[in-house]
Amino acid sequence: MAFEFHETPIEELCIKVTSGLTPLRSRSDFYENGAIHWYKTGELNDWYLDPAQERISEKALQQTSIKLFPADTVLMAMYGDGKTITSMGMLRSAAATNQACAAMIVNPEKCHPRYFFYALKSRRDLLLKVASGGAQRNLSGKLMKEFRLPVPPLPVQQRIAGILSTYDELIENSQRRIKILEAMARGLYREWFVHFRFPGHENHPFVPSALGEIPEGWEIRKFGDVAVLNYGKALKKEDRRDGDFPVFGSSGIVGTHDTSLVKGPGIIVGRKGNVGSVFWCDDDYFVIDTAYFVTSSLPLRFLFYVLPTMNFINSDAAVPGLSRNQAYTLEILAPPNTLVDRFCELADTFERQAATLQRLVRNLRRTRDLLLPRLLSGQIEVEAA
Repeated sequence: MAFEFHETPIEELCIKVTSGLTPLRSRSDFYENGAIHWYKTGELNDWYLDPAQERISEKALQQTSIKLFPADTVLMAMYGDGKTITSMGMLRSAAATNQACAAMIVNPEKCHPRYFFYALKSRRDLLLKVASGGAQRNLSGKLMKEFRLPVPPLPVQQRIAGILSTYDELIENSQRRIKILEAMARGLYREWFVHFRFPGHENHPFVPSALGEIPEGWEIRKFGDVAVLNYGKALKKEDRRDGDFPVFGSSGIVGTHDTSLVKGPGIIVGRKGNVGSVFWCDDDYFVIDTAYFVTSSLPLRFLFYVLPTMNFINSDAAVPGLSRNQAYTLEILAPPNTLVDRFCELADTFERQAATLQRLVRNLRRTRDLLLPRLLSGQIEVEAA
């Protein structure tokens, strides 16, 4: 059945288009024991939002003009750097936001909220082109209200939203399973190497050390004696070329490149910015100069769980960063090789399952992103729900 997409201003599709507010930070009673989720733009994840990092109190709601938005409100970052502006999210339940979030309460009689979310997502590039400002671009409330989206009949919206949200729900479920697997591996590390409840610990003697009582046969070693932090390579914008190799910085993967710097698997550690952040890569990869890549005489899989427990922050520096020389003086506990190897076998099992799910997530995202513009332009016809 043929149908038309009508270009409709956002304001006509919504009950309200507004923004949030930040309660006074000087009022601790606006935040203490808060039960109301309060979101900032950095938490917008392009799908239904996770629990908020901060919560505000009923008193903040009563004594300020902050608004409580209903479930299925669509949020968009109105300003920020290139990674933040136009990032999106949807509310699972009633919540509040800061003033940098545009909040669009969709009228369900005119537009399906999930369809609205995908339609707006499909036109983010257009929004960025019309955003005003110099060094930092901004989206005004007026611009948001007047911005037009392609809108087919409501039953068709429901069908399109259903197709696309199936992919996002599968992605969400896979990511949840990945977190569980990662938590299981971290829990195993803590059980064996922090709490010393490794197999056979009941009958294993302990001895005094500079770190307190440790199992007999375990060694205290300087980090610099077992590992090397290797500098990443500066990669100017004009030198960046898309390819098959992930590019890591201190915040994780920041793009791809057509050549690799390091043969995987490997560990990446944040040097500037997210100091001490730790990432694992199974494949060959590139590292930019905000991070190190690690080589070690200890198994990398074991070291991957050791590194997050270490304090790499150099508090004496004017700008916090990871100093190699300081890091090399830190002490780590090195268990016997047989126990480390046994742990690595178990951890590898969890990590292989997580890697399989990560590949599934990438494929689901790729397929969803291919379908999105085609469904929203009518290139792929759908039957009404």
